[in-house]
Amino acid sequence: MKLYGKNWTRRELEARVGRLEQIGGIRRFKLMEGTEAEVELIQVRTGSGLTYYVSPLRSLDISLAEFCGVPISWQASTGDIHPAYYRAEGMEWLRTAVGGLLMTCGLRQVGSPNEDQGESLGLHGRIHHTPARQVTAQGIWIGDEYEIVISGIIEETRIFGEYLRLSREIRSRLGENTIAIHDKVENLGFEPSPLMVLYHFNFGFPLMSETTQISFPSRRVVPREQETPLQGYEEWQVPAIGYRERVYYHEDLITSPDHKGWATAIVRNPEFPLPSGGGCDLSVILRWSTEHLPRLVQWKMPGAGVHVLGIEPANCYVQGRANERQRGTLVSIEPGQALHYELNLEISVK
Repeated sequence: MKLYGKNWTRRELEARVGRLEQIGGIRRFKLMEGTEAEVELIQVRTGSGLTYYVSPLRSLDISLAEFCGVPISWQASTGDIHPAYYRAEGMEWLRTAVGGLLMTCGLRQVGSPNEDQGESLGLHGRIHHTPARQVTAQGIWIGDEYEIVISGIIEETRIFGEYLRLSREIRSRLGENTIAIHDKVENLGFEPSPLMVLYHFNFGFPLMSETTQISFPSRRVVPREQETPLQGYEEWQVPAIGYRERVYYHEDLITSPDHKGWATAIVRNPEFPLPSGGGCDLSVILRWSTEHLPRLVQWKMPGAGVHVLGIEPANCYVQGRANERQRGTLVSIEPGQALHYELNLEISVK
């Protein structure tokens, strides 16, 4: 592997440390107080600057993410609150969503609260607050490369109702600043089920500053509300008191000729600050397969006390399931069917 600007074999590295975790790897721990008490987090360090925290109690979503000790993600005022405080009604999701690098929304509802076919649906569905089962977190040598793998299953089910299973695998490699996510959603029930999935990636200060440049893979951009101005969707700004969130739909996604069917969004800060006081030209590159994630939602919220950019690959819009059904765009998953979702996040430094 390449680490610290040099190529190493496994045995060369092992000869220089008592434990590999001195360089990078996995640690599991629990938080201790307040509404975060008993929340388990899995820390991943790649040894090349990237550190992130996976939450088994939240569908293996990703909380804080840092590069060289400086955050690239956004943290909500709620902190890593225990999901036992979650209430599904209306907008209550906002009281217990943690922010972080990734919040998964779904699996049967995304977006605004609504009522669909007699079922009352709260904001963004239940999956972000659902604990994972059969969780494994391990480091594996493959030749001279060290793979970090976290996996588990998350089920959204009820008696006389749906039975959906999300199998998630998150991979990183020592010496590389990448996160690869592979999800499989299966319908284990015996009737078709609505399927709404949105990957709510959240980027915050100091990655987001007045010098930040944002690139989207879209040929057309449509505001969710007609009164929302289109101008400035790709720009950032200082925090503004009273700023009202803006949501944009990016249509007709451009895919890469090098990665067939994959789209790419980039957040670049040419003056990303480092703890030493210097800076670097840092880009966060988010790629995803558009096969089952053909839509892209942007959440722009540089309001004071929030200050976050959401980049959200999805299979739906964010006005709720009833609206999705009315549009004729509601995805259904058949009994026994399985769908796969792939996403990669990479940090690049110049």
